[in-house]
Amino acid sequence: MLTVQDVSLRYGDRKLFEDVNIKFTPGNCYGLIGANGAGKSTFLKILSGEIESQSGDVHITPGQRLAVLKQDHFKYEEEEVLQVVMMGHERLFKIMHEKNEIYMKPDFSDEDGIRAAELESEFAELNGWEAESDASKLLTGLGIDESLHNLKMADLSGGDKVKVLLAQALFGQPDILLLDEPTNHLDIKAIQWLEEFLINFENTVIVVSHDRHFLNKVCTHIADIDFGKIELYVGNYDFWYESSQLALKMAEEENKKKEEKVKELKNFIARFSANASKSRQATSRKKLLDKISLDDIKPSSRKYPYIAFKPDREIGNDVLFVEGISKTIDGEKVLDNVSFTLKKDDKVALVGRNELANTTLMKILMGEMEPDEGSYKWGVTTSQSYFPKDNSAFFENSDLNLVDWLRQYSPEDETETFLRGFLGRMLFSGEEVKKKASVLSGGEKVRCMLSKMMLSGSNVLLFDEPTNHLDLESITALNNGLMKFKGVMLFTSHDHQFVETLANRIIEITPNGLVDKEMSYDEYLQSPEVEKQLEALY
Repeated sequence: MLTVQDVSLRYGDRKLFEDVNIKFTPGNCYGLIGANGAGKSTFLKILSGEIESQSGDVHITPGQRLAVLKQDHFKYEEEEVLQVVMMGHERLFKIMHEKNEIYMKPDFSDEDGIRAAELESEFAELNGWEAESDASKLLTGLGIDESLHNLKMADLSGGDKVKVLLAQALFGQPDILLLDEPTNHLDIKAIQWLEEFLINFENTVIVVSHDRHFLNKVCTHIADIDFGKIELYVGNYDFWYESSQLALKMAEEENKKKEEKVKELKNFIARFSANASKSRQATSRKKLLDKISLDDIKPSSRKYPYIAFKPDREIGNDVLFVEGISKTIDGEKVLDNVSFTLKKDDKVALVGRNELANTTLMKILMGEMEPDEGSYKWGVTTSQSYFPKDNSAFFENSDLNLVDWLRQYSPEDETETFLRGFLGRMLFSGEEVKKKASVLSGGEKVRCMLSKMMLSGSNVLLFDEPTNHLDLESITALNNGLMKFKGVMLFTSHDHQFVETLANRIIEITPNGLVDKEMSYDEYLQSPEVEKQLEALY
C-alpha cells in the first residue's frame, strides 16, 4: 500500500499541493488527471522520492517494491537491451552482478562460497532463474523483436527505446507501478498489449495519460488534482467526466425530487458498470460503483472550452476528387499514385505507420505543397479550414495580442467585444487576451488555431494531430464539438477515442497502395480482412 499524509509543495508563491491525504491500494489502477501545469508529473516524482515535499510523508508498506517509468531515453546507450529491462528490479540485478563477480574469481574462498550460497537462495526467492525469459516476454509483447534483445540501446530507434524503458518498469511484478504518459510513442499494438497487461496486473498502478481510451480501459479510480487538492473517484475517466456533469446538472435543478435524481444515478451507474473489457475488472468496478450514493458525486470545477464548428454553407454531393497523386521527399516516395474521393457524409481518419505520408497529403490538398504527379479537385460548394501539425508559423515573431491575432482571421470586421467574448469561451479571459501571440504555450496555440477555424465557417475541416498539446478537458471539448459537426472531415490523431467516436471511414496509406474502408476505427483494428490486406501491402 502507498499512503500519502499531509503532503504539501509550493514553488515560490505558487501552491501545487496542500495537505494531500490519499491511499493507493493493491488491485487498483489510478488515473491521475489535472489541467496542464496542475502538477501530475511532479506528484509522481514525490511518490517515487525523486522530489521531496515541503511537508508531510509518503509511506510504502515495508518490503514492497516501487517501479517508475523512466523518461531519459539515452541513459543506457552502452547497455544491452535485455540487461536494461532486468535493471528494473534493482535488488535482483545487484544479486546477479555480485554472483557473477564471485564465480569469476580465480581464487574462490570459503567465504565466497558462503556468500554465493546466500545470494543463490535470495536469487531463487526473487524468481531469478526466470528473469531473462520474463524480460524477453515483456519486450516481445511490446513489439521488440528477439533479434534486438542483445543489441546495445544505442542501436535502437527512439520508439523502441521507449518500449524498453516501459518493459523495465513492468519487469518483476513491482508492488507499486508509476507510469507517466506510458502510451507516448507506442504503436497501436503495443498500446493494446499494455492495456491487457495492466487490466490483469494485481498490484497498484498510478498512471498519468492524455489518452482517454487508455484511461477508460485500465482505470478503476480517477485521482483528480484540482486547486491543490487530490480527490479520489471510483470509475474510469468517462465515468468521472459524466458523473461530474450529472452532478452539475443536479445542482442546477435542486427543485427536482431526490427520488428522480437517485433513479437517474442508478441508470447512469448501470450503464457504466459493464463497461470493462475483462471480467475481473468489470466485477470489481461494478461492486465499487454500486456503493456510490448521490452525495458521493460532485460537480467538477474544471473549465471546458466551448468548441463548435458551424458551416456557413451546406455542402453539395461533390466534395473532393484525388487522382494519382505521388510525392517524393528527400529521396523517399511518401505518396505513390494515391486516388480516392470524398462524399458529403464522410468523416475520414488517416491512420497507419507513415505519418509523413498523411501530413504530406494534407499539405497538398490545402495547396501548401505541389504533387510530383496527379491532381485533386475540390467541389464548388466546399470551403476548407486546416489545422497543421506544426502551427509555429502562425505565432512566431508576432507582436499582436490575442484579440488582434484573431481579428486577422475573422471573415467580417468583428468588434473587440465579440472577439473578446469568443476568446473567453476558449478560456482566454480578462487580461489574458492582451498576451502576445508569440509567448503562448503549446496548448494555448492549439486553442487559438481552433478559434481561427471556428470563425471560418468552413464545411470541410482538415486536422493533423489536433489533440497534441491539449489537456484532457480541451480534448474532450474538441471531441464533443466535432461529433456535432455537419460537414466533412479528414483528420489524423493518436487519440483512440477521438478517432473511434468521429470516423465513419478509415484510410491507411501504405508503401504499396491504399486501404480504404467504410467502418469504425475499432472495426478496422479488429478486422481479419484488413489485417491480411495490410500484410500484403507493407
